[in-house]
Amino acid sequence: MAAGAQEKTEKATPRRIKEARRKGQVARSTDLTGALCLLAMVALFYAINDQLIYDLRVYLTGYFSQVGHLHIFESRQAVLLNNAASIYLKLIAPFLGTAFIVVVAANLVQVGFLFASESLKPKVETLNPMSGLQRMFSTRSAVELIKSILKLAMISGVTYLLIKGNLDELLLVFSLPPEGIYRTIVAFILKVAWWGALAYLVLALCDYMYQRYEYDKSLKMDKHEVKEEFKQSEGDPLVKSRQREMRHSMSLNNIISEVPQATVVITNPTHLAVALLYKQGEMSAPRLVAKGAGWLAEKIKEIARLNGVPVIENKEVARFLFQNVDVGREIPLEVYQAVAQVLALVYRLKAKENYKKTDW
Repeated sequence: MAAGAQEKTEKATPRRIKEARRKGQVARSTDLTGALCLLAMVALFYAINDQLIYDLRVYLTGYFSQVGHLHIFESRQAVLLNNAASIYLKLIAPFLGTAFIVVVAANLVQVGFLFASESLKPKVETLNPMSGLQRMFSTRSAVELIKSILKLAMISGVTYLLIKGNLDELLLVFSLPPEGIYRTIVAFILKVAWWGALAYLVLALCDYMYQRYEYDKSLKMDKHEVKEEFKQSEGDPLVKSRQREMRHSMSLNNIISEVPQATVVITNPTHLAVALLYKQGEMSAPRLVAKGAGWLAEKIKEIARLNGVPVIENKEVARFLFQNVDVGREIPLEVYQAVAQVLALVYRLKAKENYKKTDW
């Protein structure tokens, strides 16, 4: 390991994974797609085999009944060619359609919706002969070679076992009529294809797990990279700390200037405090001039008491105003009645105080 380098032990962050997807780096097994496609082809052939035989028989019957008369009716050549094209399309269309659907579905399951335009850009390193040699002798190349050997071994093994198990039936094929020969050979080929596809699917699932492992490993990060990415996505902790201090300072300045002028302070009673200002005849509705939680709530109550601003406890109103009304905004209609009751209590308290001052 290079000096100063850290071991990549941390899982990739969501941002790292998103960036990799943008570049087209995803965990995907082409073998899994191929195995599913092969299974779908075999299953489809099982399902429509009789219909294929019937369509092919009808076409061949018509063809051989007309091909001997082409020297007499030359115009039939175009008809026969058109019929050949039609039966060809009819036979392969279901397989092409099924293959397209299976390939798209398999890739969507593995990768999801993804269009990585960056992966289409030419890369200079691909033209470097040394890079090509490194890829040839890399671990991935060795894995691909092992996979190819396993595929060949599995297909050979499945074919051998099936021939051995069906040898008597295959030896009798030449004593059968043409249709019987066709059915026997097709049935045997389908059996080989089916068991071969199942074996291929097992290998493909193992390959997919390996691709996931390699993908996760390639995206792993060291602790320094995680810290740097956290700074980029969430912001430098020191900067965020300074920003919080600035917000607290601004909130405190606002509290110091606005709370002494407030009409009432409504509390939670201990965690929240909001200050309201209302001037009859000048304002259409009370306005929230300051609010705070925790330490700031205590500060609001302290300044209010020092300046003779009534402090009233009303948990529901204080919580609602704190959560739903910004500083400088008028209170919403749904709390008009509750706030009016608080203001009425404030006015009664002030009236009593004024009466006591004038009572000599």
